[in-house]
This record gives sequence, structure tokens and C-alpha cells, in this order.
Amino acid sequence: MTATGAHDATATGLTTRGWWWWERRRSAVLDVGLGVVSALECALEGVDFSGQAGLPVPFGVVFGLLAGFVLVLRRRWPIAVVLVSIATTPAQMGFLMGIVGLYTLAASDVPRRLTGALTVMATLGTLIVTFVRLRHGVGAEDGTPGPVFVVLGSVFMSLGLTAPPVLFGLYIGARRRLMESLRERADSLERELSLLADRAEERAEWARTEERTRIAREMHDVVAHRVSLMVVHAAALQAVALKDPAKASRNAALVGDMGRQALTELREMLGVLRSGEPVRAPAAVPPTAVPLAAVGVAAAAAAAAAVEDGPCLDELDVLVGQSRAAGMVVELLVEGAAGTYDALVEQTAYRVVQEALTNVHKHAAGAKTRVRLAHRGAEVALQVENGPSDAGAADAGLPSGGNGLLGMRERVTALGGVFVSGPTEAGGFRVSAVLPDRRPA
Repeated sequence: MTATGAHDATATGLTTRGWWWWERRRSAVLDVGLGVVSALECALEGVDFSGQAGLPVPFGVVFGLLAGFVLVLRRRWPIAVVLVSIATTPAQMGFLMGIVGLYTLAASDVPRRLTGALTVMATLGTLIVTFVRLRHGVGAEDGTPGPVFVVLGSVFMSLGLTAPPVLFGLYIGARRRLMESLRERADSLERELSLLADRAEERAEWARTEERTRIAREMHDVVAHRVSLMVVHAAALQAVALKDPAKASRNAALVGDMGRQALTELREMLGVLRSGEPVRAPAAVPPTAVPLAAVGVAAAAAAAAAVEDGPCLDELDVLVGQSRAAGMVVELLVEGAAGTYDALVEQTAYRVVQEALTNVHKHAAGAKTRVRLAHRGAEVALQVENGPSDAGAADAGLPSGGNGLLGMRERVTALGGVFVSGPTEAGGFRVSAVLPDRRPA
């Protein structure tokens, strides 16, 4: 994560924590305010309750204060608040506590079955108390209470005090759960996008690494072989310059040809690399904001172009002839009928033979070498074997980076082939490879 991303994440975390702190504080202030109002209401109603029950007025006031202040606990224990409101219904107190308690209960995560049972209890309690009060009040005025009025008034009063808070609480609870679900989905999507971005960056880095490795391998196989032949011819030119001017002239011409071929192949390689540059971002995106996928596309395009323009098995005769011209005694044997193979298979086989011959020039000057190529239908087998170096042959002093065998092994194993190399019993060295054909069946 970048410094800017870390700063944004920290700022977001601080903002979220500040928002939750403010919400908790606001909720606490609201609950305390509702508890105070409910306690005052119950205390006033406790005066009438104490008079009707024949109890001391202070007892009724204290009882009302304690009962009403229970509303402060509505978020933590909504069931207890509703039960207290139901218990105080016969004393004709706690109407605010009952309404707010039912709303909080319906909006909470309490099981719906329990919420329904408590709602029915509260409704029945309010219905009974209202029925008794209406019947007693109407009868005291004219002595002829209307039963229809009493029943309908009781039903409407009980439903009016219980149904609206419960329905509104159910709506608020469902809306809150929906918002939490959407917030969780947004957080999950953000995590997935972050993970995808990290994976895309890893794939882009892998593509860049693979492309750098491919370029290094191509530079080693193409340029190193030509330059090695140039050094061998230069050494021969130095040895025969005074004794045989005609041979020295031929060697000089060969050195020039090799240099021109090396420059040509180097320019072709650079052209392949530059061919990946047209893969750019859309016009609306700034040039610096190249998509990560463009790296892989450019690498794939460069690799495909390199394969199409690369050498093939038909050019092995020319490759072996160049080594012969440099003084190497080399024999080429071909077995089986030549077929048409995948371009990458032919290029890999060519590069293996090329690097093996380069190693003979470096490490076994004057050694007799045999190149075998076998066409086996579904695979190509090749072997380059040289004998011990000739003690009388002049050593050109070619440097070795130690990457030749490693590059050959990487090329062959990348195609699912088998690569084996090692010294022979006669004191020479052998390189063998089997490459499967990658053409679709």
C-alpha cells in the first residue's frame, strides 16, 4: 500500500471512529432525556395512583420515578422495559415508556415471535385497562354506559397505543438491517477490489520479470554467439596475418559478415521490443496511467513477434556452416522426415544448438563436434556432443557468464520438454533435449 493509500485509510478510520463516538453520545443523551421525561410522567401519574390505592403520595411519586426511569435501558434490555410498562399499565402510568419500549423492541434484533407475544400482552393490558376506565367514567356521568362506545373506544385506544410504534419499529429495524447488509457488501466489494488490484500488480510484475528474462536470454543467445564467432575469427586472423595473407583476408571478411549479422539481429530484437509500445491506455487516460494489463499485453505481443521472426530448424545448416568457417570440425546428422512444428519449438531447438556450439568455441577449442537432430512426429530430439579439446588449438579466451546451460534448460522446460547436460566418458560434453510439438491435435 502506498503512503497516500495508508494516509487515506487512516483518515477514513479516524472519521469512522469519530462518527461512531458521536452516534453513541447522541444515543446516550437521547435515552437519558427520554428516561427523565418518562420518570416525570410516571411520577405525576403516581400521585393519582397513590390516591386511588390509598397509599402515601411520596410512595406513588417514588414508584413512578423508578418505573419511568427504566426507559434509559431501552437499547440494552428492550424486553425488560416492555415488561415494566405492561406491569405498570393497571396503575395507569408509563404510556411514554410503553410506546417507546414497543418501538425499540420491534426495531431490535429480538426474535419476531417474542416481539409478537409481548405486543399482544401490551395490547391486551391496555385494552382491559381502557375498557375499565371508559366503563367506569361513562357510568359515573349519566349511569347509562354505551357498550358499543366502550368496546370500540377500548379497541381503538389499545391499538392506537401499540400498533403504530410496533409497525414503525419494524420498518426502522428492517431499514437498519438493510443498510448494514449494504455496508457489509460495500466493505466486502472494497476488499475484493483491493485483492484484485494486488493480484493484478503481481501479475504485471511477473510479466515484467518474464519479459526481462526473455530479453536477457535472447540477447545472450543471439548476440553472444555472433560475437563469439567474431572473436574466434579475429584470433585466427591474428595467427595467419603474416603467414597467409589470403586466408587472413577471408577471415577478415568473415569477421565483417559476423558483425553485420550481429547488428542486424540486434536491430531486429530492438524492433520487436519497440513493437510493444503502441499498446497504450485510452485517450481519456493520462499517458502516465497505463493500465496494468497493458504490461502483459505488450509482453505477449513482443514475445509473439519474436517467435514469428525467429530462426527455424531449416537454418541449422547455416548455423553449423558458420562454426565450420570458424575452424570447428562439426558434423550435422538429421534423422527422420522433417515436419512442420510450432514456431516456438523450432526456435527453441535452434537456440539450444546455437548455445551448445558457442560453448564448444569457448570451452573446447579444436574439439570435434557432432550435432544430431531427430524428427519423431510428435516431438523433436536434438543432441550436441563434442570430444575433448585439442591441446594444439589456440584458445580464443572467450569469457563465460555461466548462463548458457541455465538459459537452455529454461527454454526447454518452459515448453514441457526434457533437458540433460553433462560430461561424457571420453572427456567431452553432451547436451540433449527433447521438445514436444505444441501444435493443436
